[in-house]
Amino acid sequence: MALTLVFLGRLADAAGAGERRVPHAASLGDVLAALEPELALALSADRVRLAINGALVSRDACPMLTDGDEIAFLPPVSGG
Repeated sequence: MALTLVFLGRLADAAGAGERRVPHAASLGDVLAALEPELALALSADRVRLAINGALVSRDACPMLTDGDEIAFLPPVSGG
């Protein structure tokens, strides 16, 4: 039982890879608690967006996670 974490942009640098498989956890908070503190802090930033199985979700309305879910962390976008 596992989850796939996908890190985009500068978050991939913080994670050391673009993707990581982690043991299943029931909630996003549980996933973050199991990561290195520096990475968890970067992923918890207010402007980092979250997608579960390709659908953007609000952190406030984040559903319970199920085995095999993909959680993507999207950094703030800038440019012009």
